[in-house]
Order: sequence, then structure tokens, then C-alpha cells
Amino acid sequence: MEMENRTILTEFILVGFTSDPQLQLILFGIFLILYLVTLSGNMTLVILIWTDSRLHTPMYFFIGNLSFLDFWYTSVYTPKILAICASEDKHMSLAGCGAQFFFSCVVAYTECYLLEVMAYDRHVAICSPLLYSGKMSRSLCTGLVLGSYFGGLLNAIAHTANTFRLKFCGKNIIDHFLCDVPPLIKMSCTDTQVYEKVLLGVVGFTVLSSLFAILIFYFNILLAILRIHSASGKCKAFSACASHLISVTLFYGSMLFIYSKPSSAYSLASNKVASLFYTVLNPLLNPLIYSMRNKDVKEAFRKALHTLQPQR
Repeated sequence: MEMENRTILTEFILVGFTSDPQLQLILFGIFLILYLVTLSGNMTLVILIWTDSRLHTPMYFFIGNLSFLDFWYTSVYTPKILAICASEDKHMSLAGCGAQFFFSCVVAYTECYLLEVMAYDRHVAICSPLLYSGKMSRSLCTGLVLGSYFGGLLNAIAHTANTFRLKFCGKNIIDHFLCDVPPLIKMSCTDTQVYEKVLLGVVGFTVLSSLFAILIFYFNILLAILRIHSASGKCKAFSACASHLISVTLFYGSMLFIYSKPSSAYSLASNKVASLFYTVLNPLLNPLIYSMRNKDVKEAFRKALHTLQPQR
């Protein structure tokens, strides 16, 4: 298929991280371990929150949904990374690229909204503790999570449809481990000015509005913490927000680093590193962030281990 004597691409070749076969095998082992740890860590947290009645609170309900989302998030990318490292066949069809792009957008936008919902939950818990149980009802929490998924789905449809209306031509080599916006723009043989404006509108509005809302929530939280007289009360309130703040920093930091820059400023090495953060490392770190410093989760884990041990 040709367009103005240029072949329109129907498949791509993902280069990955290196062409050295020995280094590829080492990377395969590393990513396989990370993938298995990520899956087991997130599902363990989901199961603990589901089965332990002490964790049936709005905060843990949202944490469980975040872990469930991260379980699927890493599964969108890591199997293909493993295939690239283990096989000489690095081809990906245009349909496969579109599918990976769509599902990655669904989970990314949904996590964007879910982190905002979690900030609202912390805001209500610290600023209105006496009204917390009444405000954060089960129906509201369920509605907020479903709304996050619905918003993620709508944004993913708009983002994917806008991206794959472009025609790609020239070399079909993508020096990356995933189908992402910056390398696809580089391969486009149609004018991308309108596309980049729509992309900036969709991504910019969603990410920046969610981030702005989170900042507003935490500004009010900070004011509430400053009004607490006891040092122990301040530490407890801050500790309740610390894990979420780390997740927000890692997720939004890597996303903004990649998508806030114009295509002319695209840097291969830096974008690969940033992409690793939100595709592989962030889903790995989230269960650790929400469990290592959390007494309730650790106690639930100890209780589960004790239950699994054979009775003497």
C-alpha cells in the first residue's frame, strides 16, 4: 500500500534495549523476576484487603483497586518486553501496536483518576474525620472507582483513535520496547500538528486537572495538619498520606516527563528510562509502598501466614 510513493507501514520492529544476545538473556531474567514479583505483590495485597475484615475501609478499598489496576498495567507491557528479549522475532503488527496502545491508555488514565480519588479520600479523612464514615459510603466509593474506569476508557478511545488515524511510513523500526506516542509521531508521514494539539488537550487536561485537584486536596490537608496541636497527631496524619504522595510523584513525574515535551525534544535514552518507571517499576513499587509502612497490612499478612501454616 503506497501513499505518494511511500509505503504505508502495517507492522513495526521493536528494538528493545539492546541487540547483544547475552545481555538480552540477562534482561529477560531480570524482567521475568520483576514481573513475577509485581504480579504476586499486587495480587497478595488485593487478596489481603478482600479477605481481612479490618481492611474493609474506604482507604484500603482504593488501595486494593490500585493494586488490581497495577496487576493489569504491568501485564500490558512486560510480556512483550520478555518476548523481545527472548526471541529474534521482534515484529509487532499495526493492530497489535494499537491494542497495546489502547489498553495502556485505559490503565494509565484510570490510574490517573484513581490517584485523584485516593487524594480526596485522604482529604476527607484528615479534614473531616468525624464525617468520614458518612461521607465515604460504600456506594460512593464504588461509584468513584467505576467512574475512574469509565473516564479511563473514554480517554483511551479518544487518544487511540486520534493516534491511529495517522499514517506511518519510512523505516518501520521503533527503537523502544513499546508502541508509544513519541516514536510513532516520528514515523508519521502525515501532518501531526492537529494531532499534537488534540493530544495535548486530552493528556494535558486529564493529567494536569487531576494533578491540580490533588494539589488542592493536599494544600487543605497541610492546613489541617498544621492545626493539629500534638506532634504525634501531626506525624500520624502525615504518615497516612506519605504512601499516596510517593505513588503520585512516581506516576505523574514519569508521565509528565515524557508527554509534556514537544516531539522535537524527544530523547530516546531518557524516554526509555522514564517509560520503565511507569510501565514496570511503578506497578512493582506500589504494593511495597502501601504495605511496608502499614501496620494493618503487615498484621493481616502475618494473620494469613499463620492461617496457612499446618496445625499441630
